[in-house]
Amino acid sequence: MALSRLYKRPVSLGCAPAPPEPFFSLRLQPGRRSPAWGPPRPLRLHLSPREDVKSLVSSFVAKTKVMNEKYNRFLERRFPRFYVMYSVFVKGFQMLLADAKKARRIKTFMRQKKVMFHQLSYRDMEHLRQFRQDIVKCLFLGIISIPPFANYLVFLLMYLYPRQLLIHHFWTSKQQLEFLDIYHARRKQSHPKILSCLEKATLLIPNPVHQWHFTQLYVKVQKGDPPVVNDLLPLRTCFSVYPLAMSHLSTAHLKALSRAMLLTPHLPSVLLRYRLNKHSTVLHQLDKALKRLGIGQLTAQEVKSACYLRGLDSTHLAEDWCRFWLAQWLYFSCSLKNTEMSLLLHAVVLFSTNYPGTRHLGSC
Repeated sequence: MALSRLYKRPVSLGCAPAPPEPFFSLRLQPGRRSPAWGPPRPLRLHLSPREDVKSLVSSFVAKTKVMNEKYNRFLERRFPRFYVMYSVFVKGFQMLLADAKKARRIKTFMRQKKVMFHQLSYRDMEHLRQFRQDIVKCLFLGIISIPPFANYLVFLLMYLYPRQLLIHHFWTSKQQLEFLDIYHARRKQSHPKILSCLEKATLLIPNPVHQWHFTQLYVKVQKGDPPVVNDLLPLRTCFSVYPLAMSHLSTAHLKALSRAMLLTPHLPSVLLRYRLNKHSTVLHQLDKALKRLGIGQLTAQEVKSACYLRGLDSTHLAEDWCRFWLAQWLYFSCSLKNTEMSLLLHAVVLFSTNYPGTRHLGSC
C-alpha cells in the first residue's frame, strides 16, 4: 500500500497503460558521494546559441549608437560651443587609442622579427617617433593629475593652455594651424643666434679654403638668398672636428640649436648634447627610410609634415614647393656620414632660411 502511493496510475483508453512516473528519482551528482533526491532532470540542457548572443550584442550596439547620436544632436543644438570641445575630445581620444594599437603592433613585430628601429619602414618609424613624443606629453599631464581633486584643476588648465598641455589629437583644425605658426616663429627666433655662433666658431677653423666657403655662405644668407646643397657639401668635414663637431659646441650654441629643433633648452649642456645627438640620428634614419620609399608615395599631408619636421614653414607653402625642397633635403642628408650630424642640425636652419614662399623673421 505504501509503495503504490509513490506512483501515479494514469488510465489510458484503447492503449497500453503508460509506465508509472516516480515523484522522486535517485541521481548521482558529480563531486558528491551520497545520492541526492529531487525531481528528475531533462536529458538535454538548453543552451542559448551563438546567434542569439550576437543578435543581443548587435541590438545593444545599435541602440547605443542611436542614443549617442541623439545626445550629440542635443548638445549641438543647445550647447554649440561645448559640443565642439566634446566632439574634438572624443575624436582625439579615438585617434590616440588607434595610434596606441598601431604602435603596439609595430613593437610586437620588432620583438618577434628582431628588427631594429632604423630597419622599419618610413611610416612605421615616423609613427613611433610621433607616438613617443605624444606619450611623454600625456605622462606629464597624468603626473600633475595625481594629487586629490587635482583633475578639476587640470581640466581648467587644459582649456586655458591647450597648446602646452594637449597633444595634436585634441586640437581643432584652426588651433593646429595657429599652434604650428607659433612653434615655427619660436624656432625662427633662434636662427640669428645660431648663425652668430656659427660665424664665431668658423674663425677658429685653420683651413683658409673652408673659411672662404663660410664667408660666401654668410654673404648669401644676408642677401636673402637660400643656400643650396652645393654650398654646404664642401664644408662637411668641418662639422666632424673642432670647433663645429657636436662634442665641441658651446652651451649657448647648444641651447640655440635646441630651440630650433623645438627641444627644451633649459637643461645642462650634457643633456642638451645628448638630446641633439639623438634627434639628429633619428632624423637621419628617417631620411634614409624616406629615400627608400620615395617622395611620390607620400600624401600631401605627409609631405608637409615631413618638411615641417625638418625646419621648413610648410603650412603656408604649396605642395609642389614642399616636394621639391624635400627632394633636395634627402639628397643632402643621405650623403652625410654618422659623424657629420652637426652639419645636419645646422642645415635645418640654413635650408629653411629665406626659402621662397615662407615668411621672414620680420613677419613672425
